Amino acid sequence: MTSRRRLQIVVAALGLIPIVTGLVGVIYGATYIGVDRTVGGADLDSQMRFFSAIFLGIGLTFYSTIPTIERQGGRFRLAAALTVLGGFGRLVSLSVVGLPAAGYVLGIIMELVVVPLLVLWQTIVARQANPL
Repeated sequence: MTSRRRLQIVVAALGLIPIVTGLVGVIYGATYIGVDRTVGGADLDSQMRFFSAIFLGIGLTFYSTIPTIERQGGRFRLAAALTVLGGFGRLVSLSVVGLPAAGYVLGIIMELVVVPLLVLWQTIVARQANPL
C-alpha cells in the first residue's frame, strides 16, 4: 500500500471525528455537551450550533481532499490551519478555566500534534507525486 493510500485512509478515518461531532452538535446544540438550555440559554445554544457547523465544515473540507490528496495541499493546509487555531483556543481555555474532560484533552492533542503531522505527511505525498 502506498503512502498516498495510507494517508487517504487515515484522513477518512480521522475526518469522521469533526463530521460526526459537528453534525451531532448542530442537531442537539448545548444539550450535546450536557448543558441545560435553561442554564445556558439561547445564546450558548446558538453559539454551540454555530461552532459545531464550522467543525462539520472543516471535516467535510478534509474529506473533499481525499480523492486527489496529493494535489490538494492548499485546501488541506487551510483546513489544518483552522483546526490548529481551534486547538490554540482550547489551550487558552485550559489555562484560564482548567483541565477539560478527557475527550477535549484528546481534541487538543489531535488539533495541535496529529493535524500538523498530517500536513507534513500530505506534503511528502505531494512531493512524491510531483517530483521537481
